[in-house]
Amino acid sequence: MPALPRELPAMAVLGLSDSAEGDWGRLRGLQYSGLARLTRPRLAAHGLAAMLVVQALWGAIHIAVLLGWAAVLAGILVWGASFDRTLEDADRRRMTRQEIHRHTVCTVAAGVVWVLPILVMGPFASPEQRLLVWSIMAMLMAGTALAFAAVPLGAVLFNAILGAASIVVFLAFGKVTAAGAAVTFVIFLWVGSLEAARMFLAGKVAEAGVAEKSEVVSLLLREFEEGEADWLWQTDSTRRVRAASPRFAFALGEDPEDIDGKPLIQLIAGSAWESGHFHSSLHDLAERLKRRESFSNLLVHVTLHGSNRWWELSASPRFDDNGNFIGFRGVGSDVTEQRESADKIAYLARYDTLTGLPNRLMLTETLGDAMREADRWRMRCGFMMIDLDRFKAVNDTLGHLVGDQLLAKVSDRLKSLMSENELCGRLGGDEFAIVVRDAGDGMRIRVVAEAVITALSQPYEIDHHTLFVGASVGSAIGPRDGATVETLMRNADLALYRAKDEGGGLHFDYEPALHAHAEERRKLEFSLRHALERGEFQLAYQPVVDALTEEPVSFEALLRWHSADHGPVSPAKFIPLAEDTRLIVPIGEWVLRTACFEATNWPDPIKVAVNVSGEQLLDPSFAEVVVSALAASGLPPHRLEIEVTESIFVRDGTAAQMTLERIMSLGCGVALDDFGTGYSSLGYLRKLRFSTIKVDRSFVQGAAKDNPESLAIVRAVVAMADSLEMSTTAEGVETEEELAVIRRLGCKKIQGYYFGRPMTARDASGLFDRIGWQRRQA
Repeated sequence: MPALPRELPAMAVLGLSDSAEGDWGRLRGLQYSGLARLTRPRLAAHGLAAMLVVQALWGAIHIAVLLGWAAVLAGILVWGASFDRTLEDADRRRMTRQEIHRHTVCTVAAGVVWVLPILVMGPFASPEQRLLVWSIMAMLMAGTALAFAAVPLGAVLFNAILGAASIVVFLAFGKVTAAGAAVTFVIFLWVGSLEAARMFLAGKVAEAGVAEKSEVVSLLLREFEEGEADWLWQTDSTRRVRAASPRFAFALGEDPEDIDGKPLIQLIAGSAWESGHFHSSLHDLAERLKRRESFSNLLVHVTLHGSNRWWELSASPRFDDNGNFIGFRGVGSDVTEQRESADKIAYLARYDTLTGLPNRLMLTETLGDAMREADRWRMRCGFMMIDLDRFKAVNDTLGHLVGDQLLAKVSDRLKSLMSENELCGRLGGDEFAIVVRDAGDGMRIRVVAEAVITALSQPYEIDHHTLFVGASVGSAIGPRDGATVETLMRNADLALYRAKDEGGGLHFDYEPALHAHAEERRKLEFSLRHALERGEFQLAYQPVVDALTEEPVSFEALLRWHSADHGPVSPAKFIPLAEDTRLIVPIGEWVLRTACFEATNWPDPIKVAVNVSGEQLLDPSFAEVVVSALAASGLPPHRLEIEVTESIFVRDGTAAQMTLERIMSLGCGVALDDFGTGYSSLGYLRKLRFSTIKVDRSFVQGAAKDNPESLAIVRAVVAMADSLEMSTTAEGVETEEELAVIRRLGCKKIQGYYFGRPMTARDASGLFDRIGWQRRQA
């Protein structure tokens, strides 16, 4: 190897002088050895350029002149090519000054011939023809700068000759700007050629530095082998295994003498050696061995006795003292376990473990790719968000195991609906999503959405349970509905929210108006957070009367909100919002305390019923809040009735039961509201002694219309309540017909507009005066 210089001066790189440091004769051999490998491409490029020049000047210059010029050019190129072939072994010897001189002469001669079309023939051609000839020459100059990257002197001289001729012609015809552009172009080519040559020599110097340390590496490899860490391997120049180490043979599952002399690829390819269907990693290894390239930590798929393994191989080519290639030597290790772990980690990073569907990360990446493709090809992509309806009830009543099985079946149905144009995945919980790569005019999204809703709404059979859940879908189209992944996903979520808000089982596309709805909800939430401190809440009380005497026995406290920003707000609108934001806890505490204080103004037997949400009941301090409200107001516990719905028990039945038992131990009553409209609470009726069961108004109205199902339900509830010594209240009684039916069915108490609409606490107190309550009690 040549002595290594610390610096690479420009004149030395060009070959015009020798630096005092380094063996530049050998370094130039490394430079010029690459010319022989590029001879054919270089001749082809010159030939193509010559044909283009002849075609460009055809008609302006006599054909004999053009053919004569082409013949001279061909002769000079062949002469130069024959000399370049003598430099094939230059990397293993020193370049002489005579060889450098001859190569320079060949390059200059080719440059002189190439200036003839622009310098001599140009004046006889049209401006368009001259511009075309200059373009061809500029292309040839750039190609020469690349082809002679290792030998910058030839590129500099060739481009200088062609550039000077072009500049002269441009100036002669008054094209000053073009001449300036040509000067700039030539300078750029010179600088590029010189820097490319520096990089080439720097790489060669680095390789030489590695070669100088080969002996140290050999010692380290021997120590590596003796330490029994992995194994060493080596091949000869024909890529056959030689001097196989015992550990390498053990890794192959063979004896050392049986593998010696066999091709390395054959030993590790297994049956692929006969079929020719190699794994891509084996192709990569074979190509590197063929090109005699060093490689490090190359991951290779090997097949040993029918078993698939992963090896990590590193090796470098070896040369003898004369520079002849004698094979490869390297190290290897079996990394199958690490590879499988890495594959598993990569899988877990992008796939949901429960359903096997792509997770949020992969969906986001896929949507990003789809949006880039849509932007590139002026297409539309789509994003669909899917939320299961009634899934939470299944999960809470039947347990997470059944819920997980249900999610797995949902994912199977979704996958069966997908084409190559769609990718479905799970965002988390019971939320799924679909990326539509090409949405067209949006019809494909609507078709998929309808198919999803239909498929997911079919019954599921899990652990002897027949389950029904539905699906709501929201979609957005990119880039129409969002230029970024985040925007598109957020807008699809807004569309999904609208589908859920409309009752579920529906598909809605994103509309700009949804932003206004979301903004309205945000403002409403902001106002709701300040409603308590602003004193914007009031309570209204609806009377509950005895079914026989029609005298009031209690009042149900109903929350009303008159916002300073939004005016009167319906409870159906702000109560769900309060529950979503957990503002229902402080608001519910205010309702409880206020209702207790105002109920103290009513006669002793009269009760007040306060609705309690699941968020309140599951608050660990709720029982203490009830005690505090009773103590602060002085209301006897038996005059307070807490109303709960069946949905409370499916969230955390144990916690709900414990809290209600504590409240009942105080002497308070507990009413089960809207019985029969939600989930079966028969088990809780057996465990908890409710004071009242309230029959939903839908059954009351159905019974009044002689609906058999409603009549049967009301009779069953009344009979069950009587047997458990509980009272029953019929809600929503508005007509005499409904009153007569309810009395006949045996309900103890009645509530509805027929006996009174919700009223203020003052009006409720005045009610007793109007009916002469005090006189009758006396």
